[in-house]
Amino acid sequence: MSAVLAEAPATGVDHPYLSRAREQARAIGLPFAGGISPQQAFELFQAGIARLVDVRSAEERKFVGQVPESLHVAWATGTALVRNPRFVRELEAKVGKRDVVLLLCRSGKRSALAAEAATKVGFEHVFNVLEGFEGELNELKQRGGSDGWRHRGLPWIQD
Repeated sequence: MSAVLAEAPATGVDHPYLSRAREQARAIGLPFAGGISPQQAFELFQAGIARLVDVRSAEERKFVGQVPESLHVAWATGTALVRNPRFVRELEAKVGKRDVVLLLCRSGKRSALAAEAATKVGFEHVFNVLEGFEGELNELKQRGGSDGWRHRGLPWIQD
């Protein structure tokens, strides 16, 4: 019985947001399943279709804020953002390789690298949350004014 369950397709992998993201990823040659908007990520996470994993450092989550009930696996650690050599193992301990996994970082850059690393070790449905939690820097070198999870008014908390 368990062998049958292990072979069952992951829940929600054919959702239209994910299908579109996969098509776009293939078209531009991304090495992971694709990128989705913060709003789409929130909808998939809220519906239970996807697992949201914040790959920012513990310090970023504490001092900048985080998405309630998201999982945490740091891609890099400390204020110097040293690459976490245990990232893949820690991710495997929290989510299945067939789960739909949405990775979130500050701006969408580290989470794209994390998505590529996860895909290389067999995660099948890893997506990058575009814009990240805080968004891109503006002309004043500030984040959060034009894009990102927080700017879009999606749920977040701060310690």
